[in-house]
Amino acid sequence: MTDDKGPSTPRSAELDVPGWLTANLPRLIKAVVHELTAQIPAYQTLPREELGGDISYVVGQNLRAFIAVLRTRSLPDEDELAHLRVSAARRAEEGVPVEVVLTAYHLGAQKVWELLAAEVGPEVIARLPELPTLILRYLQRVVPAVAAGYLEARQTIHGEEDAARHTLLSALLNGTDAEETATRLGLQLPPAYLVLALATGTHPDETTAGVDPAIAGRRKARRLLTELERHTRTQILAALTADGGIALIPWPVAPDHLTDADWQGLTTLVAALSRSVGAAVTAGAVCAAPAGVAEAASLAREVLTIAQAFDRPPGAYRLDDLLLEYQLSRPSRARDGLAALLDPLADSPEILRTIDAYLRLGSRRPVAAHLHIHPNTVDYRLQKATTLTGLDPTRPADITLIKASLAARRDRP
Repeated sequence: MTDDKGPSTPRSAELDVPGWLTANLPRLIKAVVHELTAQIPAYQTLPREELGGDISYVVGQNLRAFIAVLRTRSLPDEDELAHLRVSAARRAEEGVPVEVVLTAYHLGAQKVWELLAAEVGPEVIARLPELPTLILRYLQRVVPAVAAGYLEARQTIHGEEDAARHTLLSALLNGTDAEETATRLGLQLPPAYLVLALATGTHPDETTAGVDPAIAGRRKARRLLTELERHTRTQILAALTADGGIALIPWPVAPDHLTDADWQGLTTLVAALSRSVGAAVTAGAVCAAPAGVAEAASLAREVLTIAQAFDRPPGAYRLDDLLLEYQLSRPSRARDGLAALLDPLADSPEILRTIDAYLRLGSRRPVAAHLHIHPNTVDYRLQKATTLTGLDPTRPADITLIKASLAARRDRP
């Protein structure tokens, strides 16, 4: 029996483990709940009425079920586990992590064992030599049922959340009334979205013999989304495949308040994505208010396409980074005229490659190393380009025009 000072333990000759657990049930419930709140931060945030109500009830049900196991040597059946599944589902709805819920069961068992061992004495426990085995068998029976109840609830919740996010993403990309859609779904729109049109390169697993490339591609897409959310610490609206797709990152400020530091952060993010995903990632980026996401997505895709068409390396690109290339991608007489400036070199692709490398690398020796030719060969090719076109790749006044001509030629059908 118990009083405010603790249990009055009967003489060991009259005591057995199930009897002691039954006699001390109210005190054990309180002790376990106290241990949970002391050891698990997530339980410290639960309302008092929940700790004294549902949590205490489940602890009591567990203790009664275990006492029945000790008396009958039979583990709980599915009907007897139903209340544990329900309780686990409630924790899932509250957002308590599954590892915390499962830890609580092991921590509760440990606390009861400590009290039992300290108060009944070894001679009483020795009368039930299979006690440790029964505790383990009970946990092996209960914990999977708790996990199943939790995960079933989370799948339902996630399914609803995923459906809501997909609906909102569709509304934003289609240019329909996203505000009304968000309100109906119980979601809140941010001041802006950073719209990313993404292209991912091939992961080594996708070309490894014996590996299903479709599975490897889906894993790559999942890693991309996971890393985006991990780095931005927010839930992203995305439609991704193995090749890339569209991602909308909620942004806390209006588009015109973005700073150079924000854009630099994006560059760092995309570089980190490439490392984490294990494949090159290229992104076209535009920031827009929710009402402008549809137009922003179209522009982001254009920026991405231009970056790829002009052989830009993996990374993040804004329209400001590709203004010349963007303009040259628009059909016009000026574009065709620029492309024609280097037509005299059409039959000399090695000279065009040398010019392109020289403009990127800046001096003859790095170009020679890059192209695996002698530095004198670099000089010869540049001089021949000047002779044939009248444009000197080493003269600052001609460099911009030559770059524009190279860009126009890349985009020319």
